[in-house]
Amino acid sequence: MDQTDREIINMLQKNARIPLKAIAQEVHLSIPAVSARVERLERENVICGYTMIADPVKMGYHITAFINMELKPEQKDGFCKFIRGVRNVAECNHITGAYSMLIKVLFPSTMELDRFVGTLQKYGKTQTQIVFSSIVSARSIGPLEQEDPKKKG
Repeated sequence: MDQTDREIINMLQKNARIPLKAIAQEVHLSIPAVSARVERLERENVICGYTMIADPVKMGYHITAFINMELKPEQKDGFCKFIRGVRNVAECNHITGAYSMLIKVLFPSTMELDRFVGTLQKYGKTQTQIVFSSIVSARSIGPLEQEDPKKKG
């Protein structure tokens, strides 16, 4: 991956709908050359997908919460299958520390969150934190910069 690839990724992270023509002008390549680079980055799973972000509150999801879960090892397979099917789960991460899973969820109400936490507890102990406000919302990495070869070693 070279600096031009990084510039293309940076532009796509800012606006996944940016026209190839605009990218080509910015990186001083032809549209087919930019298209080929984007296709290669997709094929190599550097670009894993494109997404649109909706405001959860405006969509009726007024409660964001993080659930720490102490998962019993023998429950992991069943839990993973279950959690992948729950649309209210925005993220589920296997983590280090006292808890083994960190789950970010969105719900319309605390009553629905409470029912969900009750369902989770058949897999293990939970601890839930409800979000009051977000200082930094989910964002992409970057801007990507080329490594300085002088700093290696």
